[in-house]
Amino acid sequence: MSLESAVVEAGAPAGELRLLLPRDDVTAPEISIVVPALDEELTIGAFVEWCQEGLGAAGRPGEVLIVDSSSDATPRIALEKGARVLRTPRRGLGRAYIDAVPFVRGRYVIMGDCDLTYDFRELRPFVEALESGHDFVMGNRLRGAIEPGAMPALHRYFGTPVTTFALNLIYGTAYGDIHCGMRAMRLETLKRMDLRSQSWEYASEMVLKAARMGARIGEVPIRFYKDREGRLSHHKRSGWLSPWRAGWINLKSMFLFAPEFFLQKPGGVMLAAGLLLAGSLVGGPYRLLGVGVDLHLMLLGVTLATVGYGAVQSATLARVFYGFDPAYTERVARRVTYNRGSLAGLGLGVIGLLLNLSLLARWVGGELKLHELQYAAVFGLLLIILGFQTFTFTLLLHMILERRERG
Repeated sequence: MSLESAVVEAGAPAGELRLLLPRDDVTAPEISIVVPALDEELTIGAFVEWCQEGLGAAGRPGEVLIVDSSSDATPRIALEKGARVLRTPRRGLGRAYIDAVPFVRGRYVIMGDCDLTYDFRELRPFVEALESGHDFVMGNRLRGAIEPGAMPALHRYFGTPVTTFALNLIYGTAYGDIHCGMRAMRLETLKRMDLRSQSWEYASEMVLKAARMGARIGEVPIRFYKDREGRLSHHKRSGWLSPWRAGWINLKSMFLFAPEFFLQKPGGVMLAAGLLLAGSLVGGPYRLLGVGVDLHLMLLGVTLATVGYGAVQSATLARVFYGFDPAYTERVARRVTYNRGSLAGLGLGVIGLLLNLSLLARWVGGELKLHELQYAAVFGLLLIILGFQTFTFTLLLHMILERRERG
């Protein structure tokens, strides 16, 4: 079968996406195996056969959708073996999955690599986990079987365990192998994720969004094989720095989706400590446990309060912007109305300004010396700063909320 004779236009811009259908196309698949391919003619034929064997063992009708950007015989071989082929420009691994979503027909989606490192003959555990109520199911190589030579020792004993521990700590999850490429999910879960990552970081984006969405997450042990003779992995093709770049990109995604861990909780502690310290010095310096508490520590309190307040506000804006927790967004919108936020900001600013103007007038009139008013004056400046932060936060919050309402 020639590629030209198999082309079916799929509503995509001309020259961008082309869906190629095999002769014996499945009409009503329950499972969609969606896998990107780039010059995999050495393994693609056996991979499609593995998928078909796995679907048969699972007892469910399914389709194999290869998202292909190859320049070799990969698409032709995949078609001949009975897979659908979505031809796309070469734009990155994450973008391949984004392109594929509108073409997925099954209610369950299984992902992985077509290099025969993941055993797609064993799909049944994933299907059973989804049917038991899970929304997102990760494979776990560390609890399964790893063929000698399949995973470098640095990845197996350091990289994967350390980054998995870090993610679980930050997100409160219980993943066992966050870098496993074989995973399954409900189609509606995949659509809710609204993937944006164009490259390797798509894998972490999925893992993190599943946690943020409150998805029911499961894991199944899997087999992991080394590359077939004559094949180089894409990381090896890209050079020895490629795994490190991928790891750094994944860490970036991990940090971006955790505003409460990095901003909200530390910011809350700093804000409380700063207000307590600065507020205790409004009346002037004092001694605590034999230690002098004076203007220097008050300035530290002002710094902690302003930085902490900004961190809390940034975290709130980020969580509303991502919208993973609709209940949280609704709660924030209900409590921080435009009127309340504006009036609170204005009130803090006016109180701080009036306090400082009254102190200035008393100093000019000779009632107070400079050292007698500086503590209260600094606290007045803090109120002005917090008022301005409150007002700007309210504006940004409602800009985001209105943008979300418009879709």
